[in-house]
Amino acid sequence: MQNWKQTRKDINAGLMQLNGLSPDTMKGIMSLGGAGAKTNHLDAKTRELLSLAVAVTTRCDGCIAFHVETAKKVGVTVEEIGEALGVAINLNAGAALTYSTHVLDAFANG
Repeated sequence: MQNWKQTRKDINAGLMQLNGLSPDTMKGIMSLGGAGAKTNHLDAKTRELLSLAVAVTTRCDGCIAFHVETAKKVGVTVEEIGEALGVAINLNAGAALTYSTHVLDAFANG
């Protein structure tokens, strides 16, 4: 299994380097990350559960590492994560199903 604490540490080191090379990029991404919290239409737990589901669908280990840490801090339970992951799995299957029709269309018309 992956060492998630080390993953966060390694990514943070790379982000510090990137911040030195492109500080405006880092400011922009930090602004995006905080935008949802400012509207407060969704609570912190819901935002973290969404983040984890999206992290799975985009296959982002860094996102998983950071958002699991935050999810624990805001009180997300393993049962809530299980449900969010079920949604992610369903969406991945649904996307594969939908894109399968693209293959059939390309085969017939390409």
